[in-house]
Amino acid sequence: MGETSHSDLRQALGVDGASVTRLVKELEAEGLAGRRLDPADNRYTLAALTPAGERLAADLERSHQEYQERLLDGVSAQEREAVLRVLRRFRTNVTGQEKS
Repeated sequence: MGETSHSDLRQALGVDGASVTRLVKELEAEGLAGRRLDPADNRYTLAALTPAGERLAADLERSHQEYQERLLDGVSAQEREAVLRVLRRFRTNVTGQEKS
């Protein structure tokens, strides 16, 4: 998976920097991630999953995929699209903005 800056994680997760730091420290304490200063700019920290973290992430991805398959079992593509249209309408109604 490679290394990712805390800044990129913050943007991807939509949380503040302190939350990212806390999360990465917790993962590091559990042996699931590691951190190091960015050699190109030591003001930034890079984080990466350890082999144990990568195995756990792969397990979670498989579980998530299996859950989605069970959830959508027997639901046609047409039915899925209808649900998505309704959810988009809900979002529009809540935000008061038209979104595509």
